[in-house]
Amino acid sequence: MLSGCGGKKEARVNTPPPPPMAAPSTSSVPAANSSAPSPAEATRQSNTDKKQEKADERANALSIPEGTKPLSVETGNASWYGAPYHNRRGSNGEVYDMNQLTAAHRTLPLGSTVRVTNLKTGHFTIVRITDRGPFVQGRIVDLSLAAAKQADIWQAGVAKVRLEVLRTPVPFDHGGRWAIQIGSFPDEDAARVIANRLSRRYKTAKVLSFGSPVGDWWVRVRVLQDDRKRAEEVARDTQAGEGKVFLVRLD
Repeated sequence: MLSGCGGKKEARVNTPPPPPMAAPSTSSVPAANSSAPSPAEATRQSNTDKKQEKADERANALSIPEGTKPLSVETGNASWYGAPYHNRRGSNGEVYDMNQLTAAHRTLPLGSTVRVTNLKTGHFTIVRITDRGPFVQGRIVDLSLAAAKQADIWQAGVAKVRLEVLRTPVPFDHGGRWAIQIGSFPDEDAARVIANRLSRRYKTAKVLSFGSPVGDWWVRVRVLQDDRKRAEEVARDTQAGEGKVFLVRLD
């Protein structure tokens, strides 16, 4: 072949093509990290860890040193509450689980730890106060199903007990936020009649009517600054024929 200029002949050298590159050995390729969890697995593990942390917190809350002396003692009837309230949010913000050792009390601080002893059988249970109730005259505590079984109250439904306050997160004899609860009423209309009447009577109070999971209706009156003394005064003034009146602590 002639070059483009100069007229000299240029021989072509047939250079053999380079050999093809060998595929890298599988031993030299980093293996995928099979131990790394998928996002779904990581989420499940995180949820499991959180549940375990909450279970540990509950267990610690019920761990009472031996020989602890009660802060106060109360005697009265205990009952228990279950299915209609199960998986609903309680007064402390937690979802109520009737299979955990918890209870409802009207005036003890939420988070208090108490021992409830069946005076007939001697069986007892130690529970956290997580909810408000019972709103039945003559009863002082409502146990979860699990606690009622421990204290041998489940089948009887109601039993006379001794309630010993073992620990409270805040002082229980002063302070706190207070209200009164009135009822129960058979329907919403009856509750609203009372609520409207109390709203006119106590102009600075917040009056709310609301239904319960079992179908009855209640009226709650929150006085100015949720003051206990004022709530007690309203409770005394409201005793005349407007339904059963209960003093209740909100915190």
